[in-house]
Amino acid sequence: MSIFSIFKRGLEKSATKISRAVSGVFTGIKAHGDASFDELEALLISADFGVPATTRIVTSLRDRYERGQIATDADLRQVVHDEIAQILTAHRRPVNGAPAGKPTVILMVGVNGSGKTTSIGKMAWFWRQAGKKVVLAACDTFRAAAVEQLQLWGERTGSQVISSVHGADPAAVAYDATSAALARGADYLLIDTAGRQHNQKALMDELAKIVRSIRKVYPEAPQEVWLTVDASLGSNVVVQAREFAKCCGVTGLVLTKLDGTGRGGMAVALHQEFDLPTFFIGLGEQPEELQEFDPDFYADALFEPAPETH
Repeated sequence: MSIFSIFKRGLEKSATKISRAVSGVFTGIKAHGDASFDELEALLISADFGVPATTRIVTSLRDRYERGQIATDADLRQVVHDEIAQILTAHRRPVNGAPAGKPTVILMVGVNGSGKTTSIGKMAWFWRQAGKKVVLAACDTFRAAAVEQLQLWGERTGSQVISSVHGADPAAVAYDATSAALARGADYLLIDTAGRQHNQKALMDELAKIVRSIRKVYPEAPQEVWLTVDASLGSNVVVQAREFAKCCGVTGLVLTKLDGTGRGGMAVALHQEFDLPTFFIGLGEQPEELQEFDPDFYADALFEPAPETH
């Protein structure tokens, strides 16, 4: 299956919902004027695009319609497509690189149930398929299932897993894992952490302690702190992202569980509101269905059939 096909299939529910939102809007505009723009605005917000992104899209549509640049429903759909692609591309960048010969350390954070551990396992699979050496750190030491799950991913991907006994100090595990990744010449160290709410001060302080432990061994790390976001939760994740970004030095996003929901607009909402890139997106349960985020594939999957170039 091509990468675009994975995007297309994973975003099918969102594409259906968003297509319904914009279907026939041009006809409505001609018949009812501003009332149809208002209706579209409400529909996009209900599809979890968020107020800032929705306002940007509808304002662009109004402007182009008034200038005579929208003559058909297809023109209108193209404008929405292009605005979405621009929003999603705005903060795109490569993963922050590590110093030569050292691993890129990625600290994964997020609330309970957001999909951190599964995403880490799939990221290990992704980079192992590219021939990279990966070490996994099981720093969610208070949930035995998380350690076991990460160990299974280690076996499945041929990645070393650094763990400890139940209830061990997560910062000590991070220290050991960083030492192991340096000693092994790993390309990536992926650090799992316990799920936490942004208002749990002790757990937030624990993240800072983990970072200090990493830097005792490897002062330049972590290069990235990624927030895992369950996109199926809708607008609640905007509040999560805002608070984690304030307190954890978040540098990027991993969006999960988009295949099971029609809330694909959430990716657009998060990008419009925060100066944060999305690095991976979960589009299904299989390892290959966690893909590097591609704004063009995303916008195309919502609005177009697969182009031949894909």
